[in-house]
Order: sequence, then C-alpha cells, then structure tokens
Amino acid sequence: MNNSEIASVLEEFAKLSELHEGNPFKIKALAAAAFQLDKNPVQLAGLSLDEIGKVQGIGKSLAQSIYTLIHENSLPELEKLIEETPDGVREIMQIKGIGPKKVRLIWKDLGIENMGELLYACKENRLLHLKGFGEKTQNNVLQQIYFKMENADKFHYARIENLALQLVAKLSSFGTKVSLTGAIRRACEVLEQIELVMASESSNDSTLSFEGFQMSQESDNEIKGTYFQIPFVIYKTSIDQFYNKLFETTGTEIHQAGYPKIEINNNSFESEEAIFKSFQMAYIPAELRETAEIIDKAKNNSLPNLLQLQDLKGPLHNHSIWSDGQNTIEEMAQWCMQNGYTYLGMADHSKSAFYANGLSIERVFAQHTEIDALNRKYPNFKILKGIESDILNDGSLDYPDDVLASFDYVVASVHSNLKMTEEKAMTRLIKAIENPYTHILGHPTGRLLLMRAGYPINHQKIIDACAANGVHIEINANPYRLDLDWRYIDYAVQKGVLLSINPDAHELDGFKDMYYGVLTARKGGLTQMGCLNALSIEELILKLYKK
Repeated sequence: MNNSEIASVLEEFAKLSELHEGNPFKIKALAAAAFQLDKNPVQLAGLSLDEIGKVQGIGKSLAQSIYTLIHENSLPELEKLIEETPDGVREIMQIKGIGPKKVRLIWKDLGIENMGELLYACKENRLLHLKGFGEKTQNNVLQQIYFKMENADKFHYARIENLALQLVAKLSSFGTKVSLTGAIRRACEVLEQIELVMASESSNDSTLSFEGFQMSQESDNEIKGTYFQIPFVIYKTSIDQFYNKLFETTGTEIHQAGYPKIEINNNSFESEEAIFKSFQMAYIPAELRETAEIIDKAKNNSLPNLLQLQDLKGPLHNHSIWSDGQNTIEEMAQWCMQNGYTYLGMADHSKSAFYANGLSIERVFAQHTEIDALNRKYPNFKILKGIESDILNDGSLDYPDDVLASFDYVVASVHSNLKMTEEKAMTRLIKAIENPYTHILGHPTGRLLLMRAGYPINHQKIIDACAANGVHIEINANPYRLDLDWRYIDYAVQKGVLLSINPDAHELDGFKDMYYGVLTARKGGLTQMGCLNALSIEELILKLYKK
C-alpha cells in the first residue's frame, strides 16, 4: 500500500469512529495522521514498525495499526466498525457538508439507512427538525443526492482505460479481431461501459473465458457482461465487415446521421480511412466524432491538425513540498528533463490556501531563491516562477501587487466558497481575469467529475473576458477535473485564447496526467498552435511578458 491508500483507510477509520462516538483523542490522531501521510514523500510500506512510529504525527499505538494494515491489508478495528454500519449509511457519509456527527443524527434519530430514505426525508423537510440542520443544509443534501443519482454507474475514463485495453488484448488472443469503439474510443471523460467491435470466423463464443470476464447476455449481434465489474458490450460482426461496424459504432447518433446516405455494408473495406475516402472526405479522428458539424470540415479538407502529447514542452501548474506536493522542485525538474520537457512551471498554493500550506510572502521569495539556484545548476532547462493564486471571495488575487509582479506568471483559481450563483461566480472570475497580473485562469468551474458539479458559469462570457484581457485558460489535465470542458475549446480557439494543458501535479506520477489533458484537448479540436505550453521557452516567456 502506498501512503495515499493508507491515508484513505485512516480517514475512513476516523470518520466511522466519530460516527460511532469513539474516543475523540484517537479520532483526532487518525485524522491528523491521514492528512500528514498524504503529503509525506517517505513511503511507510518500506519501513519497520519502529521507523513508522518515528514519523511525524504517528505515535506507537497508531504505528502498530498502520504496520498491521500494510502487512495484512486489513485493520480489525476498522472491519468491526464497517460491520456495525449499514452500507447505505456509509454512502450517506460521502455527502459533502455533513460530517459523521450529522450523519449519526440522520441514522439514529430519523432511522434513515440509505440514500433513498434520505431523499424522501428531505422532500418532507424532516431534516429541519434535527439539531444543527437548517434549510440551507437540507437543500445542499438534496442537491448532492440528485447529483449522485444522475452519475450512478458511471466511470472516469482514466479508471477503465487500462482495463479496456487489457480486454482487447485478451479477446485478441482468441484469434478474433477487436477494437475499442463508441464513447471510450472517442475518449469521453465519463463512461458508462466499455464498447468493443469483435470479428471472428467462428460464431462460437463459449470459449471466451478468462479471469474477470463474465458474460450475462448474448445474441447473434452482441455480447454483454462485465470485466472486473466494469460493464461491457461487444458488437459482433464478420471479418469482412469489421471496419464497417467500427465506423458505424464509433460516432454519436447525431454524428453518424450527418454522413451521406450511402450503403457501405455491401462493400468490404480494409480500413476506416478507406470508408472516408469512399465518402470523398478526409478521415475524421475518433475523438472528434461527436457532432455533425465536423463532417463539413472533413468534406472541405479543413480538419484541425490535432495536438499530440509530444508537442508539449512543459507543464505550468504543479505543486512541490513548498506547499502540498510530495516532491522537491529539483526532483520535479529532473523528471521533466528525463521525459523530454524543456521547462517546468512551479505554481504552488498562495497564502490563503492555509489547508495546503500556502506560501507566505517570505516563503515566496525563499522559493524564488531556490529556483534561481536550480536554474544556474541546470542551464539547459528553465524553471519558471509561478504561483496558483487563490481568487478571493471578492475576485481579488491573494498577494499585494508588488509580490504578484515578482512571478513569471500567475495561475488564478477558485478554491473556497464554491457554492455560488452564476452571477456571483461570473463577477468573481471576471474581476480576477481583469487583474493585470493574471496570466492563466485555472480550472474554470472547479468541477470534480462524478463528485462535484462545479459552480455555474457562462463559458462564452468567461472566454470573451480572457480574450479581451490577454488571459490564457487552463485545461486541468487531472482526469477528475478536465476543466476547461472540451466542448468550449473551439470557441476559445476562435477568440484567440491559448489553452494551457497542466497536470496540477502534486507528485511525480501526476505529470502523467498530461496524457488525459491532451485527449480532452483533441476532443475540442485543439492544435499545437492553440496550446500555450506547446510554445518553446523563448516563445512562452515572450507571450507571458506581453501581458
């Protein structure tokens, strides 16, 4: 187990202990240890019991629990609490804004043990009679229940991509021709299932048996089931019709309806490219097959030359141990150099982000001194002095102007008071965009896919404001964010706003999320020319300093 996994277990242990009115000192110790561990670069799994006990924030008793967890992959005390807690109550605990004490009141005083019962209780205003609750809290609970219901049985692309590729490889080993298709081939950010096209000479699928693979339904045309609990559907076809079926199942219904009414099933094609050639149009990459409008561009040979991962020259939004990251700036720079990047932008949290060890003014200049020294040490690589400045409640940035002027660039982001009306969110964001020190608008809606909808904004007006003020917009590449949404990329490009694909990395592995950012950028039709951090370091500095 890595530190993040251990921290998640300890956090659940703390919450369930509080739910069951456990020892408050132990609860506090568990919560504090979970918070500290998530940021600790030293992996506990490689330490002895004594060494774990010497880690800051961990005492002897807790060290023994962690040691047991690492080596036995379970914690008896926690397992007992889980057994004593209805599954529905544990699900209710995931609702943001109501802690374990409030959940206990819902459970014990109202006898509610699942989301459905809680939904009806909110509808009947029963929460209003509980201590510590009010109309605002009840409405928040109700909205979060609706959100969870709407997103039930959906998955982040990043969670199932590798499983889907494994499934393709497994099925291919049975002598079949297989490809991903549908939403997963289009690299949609949220998926309901894995879709595949499979062609074989034999119609006998009874031999398809391997670990994790469960068939639940089969017909002449489809196989449905699960692969390691992830739903799949396989569209069956013959070898000579493989690319026909792949073409038919990749695009959305709206997209597919936009093609000329030509019967292709009477022909056998050797590739999808050949099918597009038969339509007398350019090949449309799978990521773009969402709308019918892209078909006109294919007919006119005006499709964008889509951005590729290797076009990126460096990530600009990253966090080190100076705030809430797990690696030093030098370690992050070395990773970037080893992986072909020519620059690295540091954008640690600003001072108001106290929960993330945000930088005081004194620490800002101490970090700058370190970056200057590293730039002298690595003359062929550039580390830029950035900051992720909180956009405060009134729309101002988080430092006085003289401090903001000391950075090479400023990523302005909202992290607090997220429950805003569109009017409030727009006023707050546009004031930050109009600040002369703002270079990049970070994760514009603050959304967390399948977890938090984000605050409502008028995307076009935000993009217009950025265009008017020379501000670039981030595509936050974390697969739980992917914000700016790909659906607004084309409008940003039309307005001349450059997009910055950033991993928001808090550790070295976080840099790999650039891949998901590029997938999102490609869905929106982004080219190398439209990407801020596809610029060379000389071009980037010129662009930033023109602000």
